[in-house]
Amino acid sequence: MNSLFLSPAANVCGESSSYVSGSQIYTWNGLLGAEQRRVLSSGVSRVWLKHFGQSTRRNGHRFCVVARIKKGQKHEYPWPEDIDPNLKSGHLSYLSRFKPLVEKPKPVTLEFEKPLVELQKKIIDVRKMADETGLDFTDQINLLESKYQQALKDLYTHLTPIQRLSIARHPNRPTFLDHVLNITDKWVELHGDRAGYDDPAIVTGLGTIDGKTYAFVGHQKGRNTKENIHRNFAMPTPHGYRKALRIMRYADHHGFPIITFIDTPGAFADLKSEELGQGEAIAVNLRTMFDLKVPIVTIVIGEGGSGGALAIGCANKMYMLENSVFYVASPEACAAILWKSSQEAPEAAEQLKITSTELCKLKIADGIIPEPLGGAHTDPTWTSQQIKVKLVKAMQELAAMDKETLLSHRHMKFRQIGGYLEGKPLPPTKNFNMKKKEVNLSKVKADIVMEIENLKKSVVEAKGKYPMPTISDKIEKLRKEIDKEMTKAFISMGLQKRVKALKMELSKSPSTPDGTLSPTLQEKADRLVNKFKHNLSRRGSYMGLKKKLVLLFKINRLQDLKAKGEKLKEQINEKLDEKLKEKVKGKMEVLRRARDKVAKGEQLDDDQIKEVESAKEELAEMLKSVNLEVVGSVKKIGPTSPPGLGEKLAKADEVINKEIEKAIDMAGIRGKIEELKKQIASGPSDEKVEELEREIREQIAAVMDLTGLKKKVESVVGLPAQETVDAEGSPVDLTVQETVSAGNSPE
Repeated sequence: MNSLFLSPAANVCGESSSYVSGSQIYTWNGLLGAEQRRVLSSGVSRVWLKHFGQSTRRNGHRFCVVARIKKGQKHEYPWPEDIDPNLKSGHLSYLSRFKPLVEKPKPVTLEFEKPLVELQKKIIDVRKMADETGLDFTDQINLLESKYQQALKDLYTHLTPIQRLSIARHPNRPTFLDHVLNITDKWVELHGDRAGYDDPAIVTGLGTIDGKTYAFVGHQKGRNTKENIHRNFAMPTPHGYRKALRIMRYADHHGFPIITFIDTPGAFADLKSEELGQGEAIAVNLRTMFDLKVPIVTIVIGEGGSGGALAIGCANKMYMLENSVFYVASPEACAAILWKSSQEAPEAAEQLKITSTELCKLKIADGIIPEPLGGAHTDPTWTSQQIKVKLVKAMQELAAMDKETLLSHRHMKFRQIGGYLEGKPLPPTKNFNMKKKEVNLSKVKADIVMEIENLKKSVVEAKGKYPMPTISDKIEKLRKEIDKEMTKAFISMGLQKRVKALKMELSKSPSTPDGTLSPTLQEKADRLVNKFKHNLSRRGSYMGLKKKLVLLFKINRLQDLKAKGEKLKEQINEKLDEKLKEKVKGKMEVLRRARDKVAKGEQLDDDQIKEVESAKEELAEMLKSVNLEVVGSVKKIGPTSPPGLGEKLAKADEVINKEIEKAIDMAGIRGKIEELKKQIASGPSDEKVEELEREIREQIAAVMDLTGLKKKVESVVGLPAQETVDAEGSPVDLTVQETVSAGNSPE
């Protein structure tokens, strides 16, 4: 807050003061100890101003004005302060407010997915048990996984409409901007309708795909609660539709094809939107889209609700993702109207024909874009590539049409919807079972669970009977897993054809004496590698592959260090004689004992510190005597616990327990906790206990602020990242120590 004071000289007879706060003005007038307070809103009258002027003249010469001005928010400039001066591309990404999430979204399990999720966890546990024993149970585990995949395929092949609706509304489902950033080479967002404000529920912009420019318009949902509130849950106001209209007219003027993405429960139906002309904005969009002379393709990526979706959906071709829906009214609203209860939503979803399969039969949708098993959120990059393939093919077909044919094609698409015949007899009435086939997972789950238990017994029985796998075996196994996942990643990124083409060129190109590639092939290979690295670096994508690549990098680095150490050890052994070797061994033993003592958390006394320093100096002199120079020393990281760690951990436990108690009260699950205690005490089946534990954990995690808890624990504990042993009072290993064993002779 800022304040401004103006204070002329005071009069002994009386005083007058006033100040401004927000939209009100306060005045105090005093005369011989009597005070009055007057409050005036921002709509002040001339009578009061006149009185205020008279009071200041009448009461003398003191006048005080206090102005409090609220500071505005700092402008969020898009360019970072530490931008790389050598940046040659990617500048447009700084202009977008759509940034990668700081925290990875929490996994959400839908109700019908829970049986299979439990099976997947059990298979993972069995795989871990098999890895611990070192035995090869690959065939049995692969058989279990194939049965699990078959059950998963059967489930997602025979989903009911209400289940597909729940997948379309999945919180982690990729949004419009996720797909746009995956399929475009360049992208810039355009804001505002030039008549009101920039509605964040609809995003518009220009982007290039394979060098060709397109105009993009789409509904944008949020990836978390904060973003959903900002985006208004993808429910546009009239300003959003007018922004879309402005961009579509702009594209029509410049000849850019238009691509629209639909993902909205409907237009925002509040009083303000109706006052601003919600219906008129949608109607104008419908009329205008039928007159645009450029190709229009629409993709339904989530749910498409009523006129809010149709306002950007009057296209030449409309494609739907496999688990997307398109409806005139949501099943919940339809059930509430027809049956006076939203509980009948599954029945309403059956009758409304909202799925992609049904809409293709009705010729409302022109095609279905496949999704990975589990929905688009399980592999967003692969889903985006499928969208890109369909878009490019559709645009090639539409680009071959002239303007008149294009307009006629769009008109006829909608005129043919809902056609009827007159004067022809109806076919005989047939009774069809229209209900979707429901997959009975109970039997499949029981069979897989039985096989898992049998495999667990085999693993436990075989444990200890066979030797553990060597490190080299594990490294080789890791390399094979990385090769398989890399192949899958290339396929999901749409780079497989480029890899095959590059291999063909390599096979045909003549071999050079030094084994290097030609400049042209080297440039193509570099571009392919950079594209792969760029896709791999996206937050939240290919997490398993990234972890394994980091692990393999560390293993390779350690192997290189080991090889260098062995080579250095051989050189030292060649130069040292037997007598000198014994002396070196004795000094190394002194260092080893001191290091072990520090590792146990014990402190070295002054005599021991002097002994260590003396041993280091004598060891350095011995090595110099045979022309081996000590180029430096490294500090050993102490694995000991810092002083006072127990107290800090106790404080951290206290903070965490308090937060958990608060979360339990907020979630209202004390009854479930008591039920869990009773179940454990009575000794029932483990499945009931596991189910209760899982529900309690999920509900606590849903209401607990993990970021805030982390900050509280860090403020209370305040542990440094690593505590190292200093050079003065603790043992320091010489670089040569890595190559000369402390317990054995250098030989």
